[in-house]
Amino acid sequence: MTEPILHRVATGEPSALAECMDRFGGLVWSVARRYCPNAAEAEDAVQEIFIDLWKSAARFDEAIASEATFVAMIARRRLIDRNRKRSRRPVAATLTEGMDVPERTGDDSAEVSEDARRATQALKQLRPEQQRVLQLSIFHGASHEQIARATGLPLGTVKTHARRGLIRMRELLDRSREAEDGAQESGT
Repeated sequence: MTEPILHRVATGEPSALAECMDRFGGLVWSVARRYCPNAAEAEDAVQEIFIDLWKSAARFDEAIASEATFVAMIARRRLIDRNRKRSRRPVAATLTEGMDVPERTGDDSAEVSEDARRATQALKQLRPEQQRVLQLSIFHGASHEQIARATGLPLGTVKTHARRGLIRMRELLDRSREAEDGAQESGT
């Protein structure tokens, strides 16, 4: 049986860290993408995770967990710490500016484009505070806590605006689909 890579990393074997990155890079990347809002942040996080692995490799005990489990645990902890630090930073004032709905590219199917058009129309029909909360949440990936800090609204109010806005959007989208289905049936 071969010696675990993490034991070799802990002893400072020159090729062990590169081998560790080759073996667990995909796992670490997939965990990072779940916690990071974009690929650039995920890349930074992956680098930090492998530095953490290098520093904590000596703590690995194969009697307690597999290497993959240990790596995933280190990755998850590092990503949770990153998200906590990010949420403690003040939300930039620019977060609330320029809240236009992002445009779709020509690569999207007609159905997705139509759904996006309907969603955009529904969003425009919401009360301004509901629009603002949903735009910050959906398009900027802001948490309710971040939205509360950025807007100055109480957290409970932010949650209420988000919930009521989503309920209203669902109603509007359902009506839009029903109207379109009715128009198609009468036109055929």
